[in-house]
Amino acid sequence: MILRAILLLLTLTTAATGEEVVAGLSQNRVAITASFDGSEILIFGAVKRESPITAEPPLQVVITLAGPSEPVTVRRKDRRLGIWVNTDAVEVDAAPSFYAVATSGPFDEVMSAVEDLRHKVSVGRAIRSVGAPPGVTDAEAFTEALVRIRERAGLYQISENTVTVDEQTLFRGSIQLPANLTEGDYSARIFLTRGGQVVDIHEKIIGVRKVGLERWIYTLAHEQPLIYGLLSLAIAIAAGWSASAVFRYIRG
Repeated sequence: MILRAILLLLTLTTAATGEEVVAGLSQNRVAITASFDGSEILIFGAVKRESPITAEPPLQVVITLAGPSEPVTVRRKDRRLGIWVNTDAVEVDAAPSFYAVATSGPFDEVMSAVEDLRHKVSVGRAIRSVGAPPGVTDAEAFTEALVRIRERAGLYQISENTVTVDEQTLFRGSIQLPANLTEGDYSARIFLTRGGQVVDIHEKIIGVRKVGLERWIYTLAHEQPLIYGLLSLAIAIAAGWSASAVFRYIRG
Protein backbone atom coordinates (compact mmCIF):
# COMPACT_ATOMS: atom_id res chain seq x y z
CA MET A 1 0.00 0.00 0.00
CA ILE A 2 2.83 2.38 0.92
CA LEU A 3 4.66 1.51 -2.31
CA ARG A 4 1.57 2.30 -4.40
CA ALA A 5 1.22 5.65 -2.63
CA ILE A 6 4.84 6.50 -3.37
CA LEU A 7 4.44 5.61 -7.06
CA LEU A 8 1.28 7.73 -7.26
CA LEU A 9 3.10 10.67 -5.68
CA LEU A 10 5.97 10.36 -8.15
CA THR A 11 3.50 10.25 -11.05
CA LEU A 12 1.73 13.39 -9.88
CA THR A 13 5.05 15.18 -9.36
CA THR A 14 6.21 14.28 -12.87
CA ALA A 15 2.94 15.46 -14.39
CA ALA A 16 3.14 18.74 -12.46
CA THR A 17 6.65 19.55 -13.63
CA GLY A 18 6.35 18.04 -17.12
CA GLU A 19 7.02 19.98 -20.30
CA GLU A 20 4.96 19.61 -23.47
CA VAL A 21 5.34 20.89 -27.03
CA VAL A 22 2.80 23.24 -28.54
CA ALA A 23 3.85 23.65 -32.18
CA GLY A 24 2.65 24.95 -35.52
CA LEU A 25 3.70 24.90 -39.18
CA SER A 26 3.80 27.65 -41.76
CA GLN A 27 1.89 25.34 -44.10
CA ASN A 28 0.19 21.97 -43.76
CA ARG A 29 0.00 21.33 -47.50
CA VAL A 30 2.55 21.65 -50.32
CA ALA A 31 1.27 21.83 -53.90
CA ILE A 32 3.55 20.53 -56.66
CA THR A 33 2.91 22.43 -59.90
CA ALA A 34 4.81 22.86 -63.16
CA SER A 35 6.64 25.87 -61.72
CA PHE A 36 7.39 24.26 -58.34
CA ASP A 37 11.07 24.79 -57.49
CA GLY A 38 11.05 23.92 -53.80
CA SER A 39 9.54 25.37 -50.66
CA GLU A 40 10.38 26.21 -47.08
CA ILE A 41 8.56 24.87 -44.04
CA LEU A 42 8.72 27.02 -40.90
CA ILE A 43 8.26 25.15 -37.61
CA PHE A 44 7.56 27.23 -34.52
CA GLY A 45 6.05 26.73 -31.11
CA ALA A 46 6.34 26.97 -27.37
CA VAL A 47 6.89 24.75 -24.34
CA LYS A 48 3.90 24.31 -22.08
CA ARG A 49 4.80 23.70 -18.42
CA GLU A 50 2.95 23.62 -15.12
CA SER A 51 5.75 25.05 -12.96
CA PRO A 52 8.73 27.43 -13.33
CA ILE A 53 11.89 26.20 -15.08
CA THR A 54 14.14 24.45 -12.59
CA ALA A 55 15.61 21.58 -14.58
CA GLU A 56 19.16 21.64 -15.90
CA PRO A 57 20.82 21.37 -18.40
CA PRO A 58 18.97 23.75 -20.77
CA LEU A 59 16.13 22.63 -22.96
CA GLN A 60 17.02 21.66 -26.56
CA VAL A 61 14.86 21.11 -29.64
CA VAL A 62 15.26 18.63 -32.50
CA ILE A 63 13.02 18.80 -35.58
CA THR A 64 12.73 16.06 -38.21
CA LEU A 65 10.75 15.95 -41.44
CA ALA A 66 10.38 12.58 -43.19
CA GLY A 67 8.83 11.76 -46.54
CA PRO A 68 7.19 8.42 -47.46
CA SER A 69 9.46 5.41 -46.97
CA GLU A 70 10.06 2.91 -49.74
CA PRO A 71 12.38 -0.04 -50.48
CA VAL A 72 15.52 0.83 -52.44
CA THR A 73 18.00 -1.41 -54.24
CA VAL A 74 21.57 -0.09 -54.00
CA ARG A 75 24.00 -1.50 -56.55
CA ARG A 76 27.78 -1.35 -56.68
CA LYS A 77 29.56 -0.95 -60.02
CA ASP A 78 32.98 -2.35 -60.79
CA ARG A 79 35.24 -2.12 -63.83
CA ARG A 80 35.47 -5.46 -65.61
CA LEU A 81 37.42 -5.75 -68.88
CA GLY A 82 37.22 -1.99 -69.34
CA ILE A 83 33.44 -1.86 -68.85
CA TRP A 84 31.55 -0.64 -65.77
CA VAL A 85 29.06 -3.32 -64.72
CA ASN A 86 26.83 -3.93 -61.70
CA THR A 87 28.38 -6.44 -59.31
CA ASP A 88 26.84 -6.56 -55.82
CA ALA A 89 23.42 -5.28 -54.74
CA VAL A 90 21.77 -4.74 -51.35
CA GLU A 91 18.05 -4.24 -50.79
CA VAL A 92 17.34 -1.50 -48.26
CA ASP A 93 14.01 -2.42 -46.70
CA ALA A 94 12.76 1.13 -46.09
CA ALA A 95 14.36 4.50 -46.76
CA PRO A 96 12.51 7.83 -46.55
CA SER A 97 12.27 9.59 -49.89
CA PHE A 98 13.13 12.80 -48.04
CA TYR A 99 14.59 13.27 -44.56
CA ALA A 100 15.78 16.40 -42.78
CA VAL A 101 17.02 17.01 -39.25
CA ALA A 102 17.37 20.45 -37.66
CA THR A 103 18.70 20.92 -34.13
CA SER A 104 19.31 23.70 -31.61
CA GLY A 105 22.84 22.42 -30.92
CA PRO A 106 25.34 19.73 -31.97
CA PHE A 107 23.38 16.54 -32.61
CA ASP A 108 25.50 14.37 -30.29
CA GLU A 109 24.84 16.79 -27.43
CA VAL A 110 21.09 17.28 -27.85
CA MET A 111 20.23 13.63 -28.57
CA SER A 112 21.86 10.65 -26.88
CA ALA A 113 22.73 7.50 -28.82
CA VAL A 114 20.13 5.52 -26.85
CA GLU A 115 17.34 8.00 -27.62
CA ASP A 116 18.44 8.17 -31.26
CA LEU A 117 18.16 4.39 -31.49
CA ARG A 118 14.76 4.40 -29.77
CA HIS A 119 13.15 7.14 -31.85
CA LYS A 120 15.20 6.75 -35.09
CA VAL A 121 16.06 10.44 -35.33
CA SER A 122 19.35 10.63 -37.25
CA VAL A 123 19.49 9.97 -40.98
CA GLY A 124 21.27 6.65 -40.52
CA ARG A 125 18.71 5.41 -37.98
CA ALA A 126 15.78 6.45 -40.18
CA ILE A 127 16.88 3.95 -42.84
CA ARG A 128 15.96 0.33 -42.16
CA SER A 129 18.17 -2.35 -43.68
CA VAL A 130 17.61 -5.81 -42.25
CA GLY A 131 20.27 -7.83 -44.00
CA ALA A 132 22.45 -8.37 -47.04
CA PRO A 133 22.83 -11.27 -49.51
CA PRO A 134 25.48 -13.90 -48.81
CA GLY A 135 28.88 -12.77 -50.04
CA VAL A 136 28.31 -9.07 -49.28
CA THR A 137 30.38 -8.34 -46.16
CA ASP A 138 30.19 -4.54 -46.20
CA ALA A 139 26.43 -3.95 -46.25
CA GLU A 140 26.83 -0.70 -44.29
CA ALA A 141 28.78 0.78 -47.22
CA PHE A 142 25.67 0.47 -49.41
CA THR A 143 23.54 2.39 -46.90
CA GLU A 144 26.24 5.05 -46.61
CA ALA A 145 26.33 5.35 -50.40
CA LEU A 146 22.55 5.83 -50.49
CA VAL A 147 22.84 8.61 -47.89
CA ARG A 148 25.63 10.34 -49.84
CA ILE A 149 23.68 10.23 -53.11
CA ARG A 150 20.55 11.68 -51.54
CA GLU A 151 22.52 14.29 -49.61
CA ARG A 152 23.97 15.56 -52.90
CA ALA A 153 20.42 15.72 -54.32
CA GLY A 154 19.22 17.72 -51.30
CA LEU A 155 16.91 14.89 -50.20
CA TYR A 156 18.78 14.13 -46.97
CA GLN A 157 19.75 17.06 -44.76
CA ILE A 158 21.14 17.64 -41.28
CA SER A 159 21.31 21.22 -40.04
CA GLU A 160 22.85 21.61 -36.60
CA ASN A 161 22.49 24.83 -34.54
CA THR A 162 19.72 26.13 -36.81
CA VAL A 163 16.78 25.92 -34.37
CA THR A 164 16.47 28.98 -32.11
CA VAL A 165 15.26 28.50 -28.53
CA ASP A 166 14.34 31.67 -26.58
CA GLU A 167 14.18 31.59 -22.79
CA GLN A 168 13.74 27.80 -22.93
CA THR A 169 10.14 28.45 -23.94
CA LEU A 170 9.79 29.66 -27.55
CA PHE A 171 11.47 27.94 -30.50
CA ARG A 172 11.54 28.27 -34.26
CA GLY A 173 13.31 26.59 -37.14
CA SER A 174 12.94 25.91 -40.86
CA ILE A 175 13.50 23.08 -43.33
CA GLN A 176 14.10 23.60 -47.04
CA LEU A 177 12.20 21.32 -49.39
CA PRO A 178 13.83 20.60 -52.79
CA ALA A 179 11.97 20.59 -56.11
CA ASN A 180 12.29 16.81 -56.61
CA LEU A 181 9.84 15.77 -53.89
CA THR A 182 7.94 12.50 -53.81
CA GLU A 183 4.19 12.84 -53.41
CA GLY A 184 2.72 11.68 -50.11
CA ASP A 185 2.32 12.46 -46.42
CA TYR A 186 5.37 13.97 -44.69
CA SER A 187 5.76 13.51 -40.93
CA ALA A 188 7.18 16.43 -38.92
CA ARG A 189 8.38 15.53 -35.42
CA ILE A 190 9.47 17.99 -32.73
CA PHE A 191 11.54 16.57 -29.85
CA LEU A 192 12.18 18.38 -26.56
CA THR A 193 15.34 17.11 -24.89
CA ARG A 194 17.39 17.78 -21.77
CA GLY A 195 20.84 16.33 -21.40
CA GLY A 196 20.23 14.22 -24.50
CA GLN A 197 17.08 12.65 -23.04
CA VAL A 198 13.71 13.09 -24.77
CA VAL A 199 11.22 15.01 -22.64
CA ASP A 200 8.30 15.24 -25.08
CA ILE A 201 7.45 14.58 -28.74
CA HIS A 202 4.94 16.32 -30.97
CA GLU A 203 4.03 15.18 -34.50
CA LYS A 204 2.26 16.85 -37.41
CA ILE A 205 1.52 15.73 -40.98
CA ILE A 206 2.20 17.75 -44.13
CA GLY A 207 0.47 16.68 -47.34
CA VAL A 208 2.56 16.96 -50.51
CA ARG A 209 0.39 16.57 -53.62
CA LYS A 210 0.53 17.22 -57.34
CA VAL A 211 -2.18 19.65 -58.47
CA GLY A 212 -3.60 20.96 -61.76
CA LEU A 213 -2.14 19.60 -65.00
CA GLU A 214 0.54 17.61 -63.15
CA ARG A 215 -2.13 15.73 -61.18
CA TRP A 216 -4.11 14.99 -64.36
CA ILE A 217 -1.05 13.67 -66.20
CA TYR A 218 0.06 11.60 -63.19
CA THR A 219 -3.40 10.07 -62.76
CA LEU A 220 -3.71 9.36 -66.50
CA ALA A 221 -0.29 7.69 -66.66
CA HIS A 222 -1.03 5.40 -63.68
CA GLU A 223 -4.72 4.65 -64.18
CA GLN A 224 -5.03 4.77 -68.00
CA PRO A 225 -1.57 3.86 -69.34
CA LEU A 226 -2.87 2.97 -72.84
CA ILE A 227 -4.58 6.33 -73.31
CA TYR A 228 -1.53 8.08 -71.87
CA GLY A 229 0.76 6.30 -74.34
CA LEU A 230 -1.46 7.10 -77.33
CA LEU A 231 -1.75 10.74 -76.24
CA SER A 232 2.03 11.00 -75.83
CA LEU A 233 2.51 9.51 -79.30
CA ALA A 234 0.01 11.94 -80.82
CA ILE A 235 1.72 14.92 -79.17
CA ALA A 236 5.12 13.75 -80.40
CA ILE A 237 3.82 13.36 -83.98
CA ALA A 238 2.14 16.78 -83.87
CA ALA A 239 5.29 18.41 -82.51
CA GLY A 240 7.44 16.77 -85.19
CA TRP A 241 5.05 17.79 -87.97
CA SER A 242 4.90 21.39 -86.67
CA ALA A 243 8.69 21.64 -86.48
CA SER A 244 8.99 20.28 -90.03
CA ALA A 245 6.39 22.76 -91.33
CA VAL A 246 8.16 25.69 -89.70
CA PHE A 247 11.50 24.56 -91.11
CA ARG A 248 10.04 24.29 -94.65
CA TYR A 249 8.46 27.72 -94.28
CA ILE A 250 11.79 29.28 -93.23
CA ARG A 251 13.66 27.66 -96.15
CA GLY A 252 11.00 28.66 -98.62
